[in-house]
Parts: sequence; C-alpha cells; structure tokens
Amino acid sequence: MSKHAVPLILLALHSASAFAETIGCVTTEWKLLGANHKVCVESFTDPKVPGVTCHVGQARTGGVKGSLGLAQDPSQFSLSCRQTGPINLPDKLPKNEVVFSEDTSILFKETRVIRMWDATSRTLVYLAISRKLIEGAPANSISTIPVMPWGAR
Repeated sequence: MSKHAVPLILLALHSASAFAETIGCVTTEWKLLGANHKVCVESFTDPKVPGVTCHVGQARTGGVKGSLGLAQDPSQFSLSCRQTGPINLPDKLPKNEVVFSEDTSILFKETRVIRMWDATSRTLVYLAISRKLIEGAPANSISTIPVMPWGAR
C-alpha cells in the first residue's frame, strides 16, 4: 500500500459521512479555567436515505485541555434516529455503512454511526460506537426505524 493510500481511504470514509449541525449544549460541570464540561446534541440526516434524521448527544470535556482541543472526550453518548419524511431506499443499500463520524480526541478516537439494513423486518438500524484506532471501546447506542409509508402514501 502506498504512503498516499491511507490518507485517501480516510478522506473517502470521512466524505461518505454526514455533516452534523449542533443543536445545543448544556453545561454539566463548571470549570474555573477553560470551557465547562458539557453535553452537546448534534443532528444529521442520512446521506443515502432521505427521510431519516438522527440526533447524537455526546459528552464534551472542558477545562484547559478541552478549550485547546487536546482533551479526550469520554465515550458517553446517546443516539436517536427517526423518520422525518418519506423514506426512499436506494436500489443497492449496503448491509453496513458509516453514515456519521466525529473525532472525540486529537488522536485515534472517534464516535461513529453505522447504518445497517435488517431486510427481514424492513428496518433501518443505526448503531453508534466509540472507536479507538489501537483498542476498541464497548460503548454503544442503538436506534431503529421501521420503513413504512409516510403520510397519505
């Protein structure tokens, strides 16, 4: 594998992910120096399945390290996905696909949301996990959406 392949693969994974909009944050602990510890809620739509919106709540580390972007956020998050419009599944929907990814430390740690398709029950399954490049973390959250008609259709 060439030295250029890894950055290109990482760029491709990142570009396939949805971009999140911050809905708001709530302070959980006041810090004398630097930003406060908080929980933030972000919203994103599934880039390949119109009609699906997910919200992720994540803990954010404050203090001096958090203010400088050097802190490692804890692997604490919650996920909720809902049908927010008509769902039109693409003809070839991968069985597993990363739909959202966000770094939670300066190196090697991220929160990922993976979409899975349960064809038997016609249900979209969204799984949020915390990943470290070197060692995995078991933190996870799940949300499901049965694919059903929307509105008068």
